[in-house]
Amino acid sequence: MSVISDNNDFSFKKTERLHHRNDIQELFEKGSSFYLYPFKVIYIAEPLDSVIKPQQLLISVPKRKFKKAPDRNFIKRQVREAYRHNKYLIDPEKLSKSLRIAYIYTSDKKMPSDALTKKLKKTLERLHQEFTD
Repeated sequence: MSVISDNNDFSFKKTERLHHRNDIQELFEKGSSFYLYPFKVIYIAEPLDSVIKPQQLLISVPKRKFKKAPDRNFIKRQVREAYRHNKYLIDPEKLSKSLRIAYIYTSDKKMPSDALTKKLKKTLERLHQEFTD
């Protein structure tokens, strides 16, 4: 028996991606943030309304630290994969809020996938604690 509900299928749909310029700008201007190596996490919470928006995620890997696009894409792929498997921790129905989250990768070295997954899971647990207390 799994901990995850049946409606959570580990997908990462386009509706879950934060891609509108105005939404991104609002997140960076009004959002709260914390740092948990190797991520800087910026988030903003919105109340759930009649039109349920899923959690939205933005992943950024600075060109200043990783010059080659394949390296940046590899890290973004790792973060996306880790998020997909752990997004149940910040389920909107449990939190009664919808979150917009930006992950900025701040390390200048690649990390193994399992270590990156553990770090990302800690950030999601911290977000969960913040909105359940």
